[in-house]
Amino acid sequence: MRLRLLANPLAFGVAGAALVAGTFLLCASHGRVSNRIAGLDRQADSSVTSLDDLLGLPSAAVQRVDVGRMNLLCAQGLPGADRFDLNDCLLKLDEMAARVRSETARYLYRFQANPAEFENSEGFFRMLMLAVVLVEDFGVRYAPAKIGTAADARIGDGFFADAQDVFLQGVTGAKHEGTCSSLPVLQVAVGRRLGYPLKLVTTKGHLFVRWEGPHERFNIEAAGKGVNRFTDDYYRHWPLDVTPAEEAAEGYLKSLTPPEELAVFLSIRGMCLREAARLPEAAEAFAAAARLAPACGGYQVMLANLLANSGPALPAKPKLEEATTHARNPNL
Repeated sequence: MRLRLLANPLAFGVAGAALVAGTFLLCASHGRVSNRIAGLDRQADSSVTSLDDLLGLPSAAVQRVDVGRMNLLCAQGLPGADRFDLNDCLLKLDEMAARVRSETARYLYRFQANPAEFENSEGFFRMLMLAVVLVEDFGVRYAPAKIGTAADARIGDGFFADAQDVFLQGVTGAKHEGTCSSLPVLQVAVGRRLGYPLKLVTTKGHLFVRWEGPHERFNIEAAGKGVNRFTDDYYRHWPLDVTPAEEAAEGYLKSLTPPEELAVFLSIRGMCLREAARLPEAAEAFAAAARLAPACGGYQVMLANLLANSGPALPAKPKLEEATTHARNPNL
């Protein structure tokens, strides 16, 4: 039977040192996705075709850019991402959303007949269907070579050596493999195409998904073997303990705004560039992240550490700092 929970135990793969250090919709009929994604104007969104385009947008415009497009643009030019086609990846997200839509409609009677089987939550039923379709119909899985524990995470440990493992082109490409840096983003990108009220949320060393609608709010763990709902308090202790001071300083457990989502993607980009010893570009990425999410201290820490450990080879003020001034959002 299609509609089944996968195994409950989680196979945790580290989101990487960037996050450990501080965070480092509608579908049309006939299975096709419409031109609206949670209010997104697809035509305007399609004009953003490069990272420079994205970083040049004012904050209000960043709010309207598809999260999948933002994530993919942050991967441009990275090791392992030099040949991916942006439009092909976006079309794959649309295909995934159309399939989730049709399968959810086909099995909706299961929820209607027995809501208790799905914790009396239609949102949870829909997220379960989304996860099952991604796994069973598209073969999406956690990259086996990247499975580990947060305690094992170290800068330079190879986690960010290949951008396919941490950005969406890995899960939309032939391998359909990702990590907890990309699998939650995949669920949000697909879910928003269906009109689901999904947010990305950070905790120490991890990224997860939140359903935040007018009538229900719950967290979904997207990077394990199974579909699980966990409380905010769970993520204060998993995968690493979070102190109240850290939660306040880093903005952990708060639903991210689109500029803050972009900051997360830029921090992941920075770690990929650092792994490749492209330090000036890494500094630019961390500086841009810090400007987009100034309330998150971790980005400033990552930038300061990079500058301190790299000597005079890096510019004191990375050039992307000025480019992101208009996209900043002071409220995390």
